[in-house]
Amino acid sequence: MTSNSVQVNSEPALKLEWTNVFFFGAFHALALLAPFCFSWKALGVMLLLHWLFGSIGICLGYHRLLTHRSLQVPKPLEYVLTIIGTLAMQGGPIFWVAGHRMHHLHTEDVDNDPYSAQRGFWWSHMLWVLYPRQKFFDYNSYRKFAPDLDKEPLYRWLDRTPNFLMLQIPVVLFLYWLGGWSFVIYGFVLRAVLLWHSTWFINSVTHVFGYKTYEIEDNSRNLWWAALLTYGEGWHNNHHAQPNVAKAGRKWWEIDMTWWAIRALQSLGLARRVIMPPH
Repeated sequence: MTSNSVQVNSEPALKLEWTNVFFFGAFHALALLAPFCFSWKALGVMLLLHWLFGSIGICLGYHRLLTHRSLQVPKPLEYVLTIIGTLAMQGGPIFWVAGHRMHHLHTEDVDNDPYSAQRGFWWSHMLWVLYPRQKFFDYNSYRKFAPDLDKEPLYRWLDRTPNFLMLQIPVVLFLYWLGGWSFVIYGFVLRAVLLWHSTWFINSVTHVFGYKTYEIEDNSRNLWWAALLTYGEGWHNNHHAQPNVAKAGRKWWEIDMTWWAIRALQSLGLARRVIMPPH
């Protein structure tokens, strides 16, 4: 690996996308201001939004609902959950869902898994974003893996980078009105950085560390601390064994906070056809 290229096997060297480097680098640099504007209220806002955008938006909305269709909810609620997921700044819904479906279809394949662990820990964690491969980042390429979402005008609109980034403006303005710059640094900047790495941990550490409940072909693992950081997604071996199941935990001590939210929706009559693990 050089400073501006990555090469795996015979594949031509990939170019470093400097726009992505500056974007993610700026957030990480601004996150270093957090100790200088600390308050317990700001920390509370950060934790609340990390849960809302992470567990409800990404884990429930983007992942279990849109990607795997592990449950069904009324269409207006599906749109709300998707918008919440968009606020996590992990890409538009078609991009995210298509990439994750490719990950399951070609798990750990060097060429066809967007964040293949076979390319190395740091590639699966974040280098796949900094060295984007066209077939995973070009809309006309990845949309083929999410045709159900691509037919929805709202999802096509949210998938355009300027649009889902524009949605961050009211979030920042609201946080500033609510608590000034400390709320912006904690609720917007630090929350985004921690949520990015929380999600990326599922691509990286849970394909290296942990235990297996199911003997399957890939190297996905169950890792307790990753599950706590990602509201249940860290039970990754369980998920890869039965990807369309809504519940990630299997044993009583495998905590899955996103499942609690699904159960709450189910009790309110807002979630149906919830797919459970086979007996």
